[in-house]
Amino acid sequence: MISRRDFLQASMAATALYGASSFGNWGKLAAQQALTQDKLLEFDTFGNVSLIHITDIHAQLKPIYFREPSINIGVGGNKGAVPHVTGADFRKLYGIDDGSHSAYALTYNDFASLAQGYGKMGGLDRVSTVINQIRADRPDALLLDGGDTWHGSYTCYQTQGQDMVNVMNALKPDAMTFHWEFTLGSERVNEIVEGLPFAALGQNIFDAEWDEPTELFPPYKFFETGGVKVAVIGQAFPYMPIANPGWMFPEYTFGIRDERMQEMVDEVRAKGAELVVCLSHNGFDVDKQMAGVVTGIDVILSGHTHDALPEPVLIGETIIVASGSNGKFVSRVDLDVQNGRMMGFRHKLIPIFSDVIEPDQAITALIDEQRAPYADQLSEVIGKTADDTLLYRRGNFNGSWDDLICDALLSEREADIALSPGVRWGPSILPGQEITREDIWNVTSMTYPEAYRTEMTGEFLHVVLEDVADNLFNPDPYYQQGGDMVRTGGLGYRIDVTKPQGSRITEMTLLKTGELIDPAKSYQIAGWASVNQGTEGPPIWDVVESHIRKLGTVSLAENTSVTVDGV
Repeated sequence: MISRRDFLQASMAATALYGASSFGNWGKLAAQQALTQDKLLEFDTFGNVSLIHITDIHAQLKPIYFREPSINIGVGGNKGAVPHVTGADFRKLYGIDDGSHSAYALTYNDFASLAQGYGKMGGLDRVSTVINQIRADRPDALLLDGGDTWHGSYTCYQTQGQDMVNVMNALKPDAMTFHWEFTLGSERVNEIVEGLPFAALGQNIFDAEWDEPTELFPPYKFFETGGVKVAVIGQAFPYMPIANPGWMFPEYTFGIRDERMQEMVDEVRAKGAELVVCLSHNGFDVDKQMAGVVTGIDVILSGHTHDALPEPVLIGETIIVASGSNGKFVSRVDLDVQNGRMMGFRHKLIPIFSDVIEPDQAITALIDEQRAPYADQLSEVIGKTADDTLLYRRGNFNGSWDDLICDALLSEREADIALSPGVRWGPSILPGQEITREDIWNVTSMTYPEAYRTEMTGEFLHVVLEDVADNLFNPDPYYQQGGDMVRTGGLGYRIDVTKPQGSRITEMTLLKTGELIDPAKSYQIAGWASVNQGTEGPPIWDVVESHIRKLGTVSLAENTSVTVDGV
């Protein structure tokens, strides 16, 4: 890990590159509780090229609460390195004061109480205001969307992504890449992409039949900005058919394809590119490894793992920028490019405090137009949280939203054990807050929502958990193929993240009896989001809604069912 203190010195020692981030400015202002829109967006224009990065919006058009993770374990060479630093350690690393706006935006401690004072974050009408101000300062700035955009809400599901397409088109991106978008199905994705007024990029999106690049998703696009020839190369999520149902997009294959990435970098350089930008949905650790393998990339705009980092990370001569998720942040990167070389940069991770940043009224109206046909369904109150219960999703092993979903599966599907996917998307609900149908869909909306019920032997259940754990804790980032660990209900276990696959998971226990799981015995398992075609069961949002209605008030005890070793 490169610390904030040593960042500038190390970068200068490595190359002629020099850089700085403006995080400290708004961090200090936040500690003084003196934030204004002007201060949030204040930036000393630098160099001749500006990049604007947004990623992992997950169809959140309106401001939301979103708690950052309390645990984010790094393994192998990434142990203890950002982004695998959370809470007090994160604040210490970046000089963040406890209780400040920046502590609220970037860490999890005291989240519920800080949220009461600092309010919601995000909202694409506020994001639009930030983009417009950057463009007023630097009219030819490039707006780049890292993907996971057309997925994750009630209206996005009902419109097959059209609500997000309409709003994003109004923001006028220059390019995007992809992940969850493909779960709309390839026919729908192709239809949307053919009509996009900006570039849809993916150097690693190939035709499955011929194992050749696709015409619909070109590998890169050139832009002329600030007198500089910029090449933006797209990198879609590499493990699409593993993490998501491959039968929904059978004509496409993906993969990291770093050898081809090197070919594309060499190709654009040969065509005169003076600045090479990778718009990536690899995930941060994969981007770090790729930056060490592929030479000639100046900037990687990282997505997928939802990390929000106040400063770029330097790998060789490549800077990697992480811009968070759910519309909470916008990154601005100004670059000084001279004689075909990036000589320096200035960076700012801009927090979108929705009570501070004035909404762009035209975008507000457009958002309201998308939501209007569904207003009654969105706003219907299903229940509320208890005064001591915060619903959140994030963390390697559990989140209270997922605990609630698992409880619903256990109860509504009459199961011994529940499994819920370790996805990272989904806003938070504060204690004492009403839970609407929209809130439920914000954590369950997907195109394969069936809540299945099946039997598994204890042995097979162990294999499932080991397989998912390897996706998360394999020391080689190129083998980390998923999100966080599958959430479990009714099941406790111990995990040692340092062990090899097959020996990480031990002491599997059926919580309702306290008995160890018998490898030879069959158990009733309920889950959702199976990648298998033909899965049957009610949609998960109906299961969760029924459970919450019965509870009325949701109260959850702390989940202590997983014991973690090796961290």
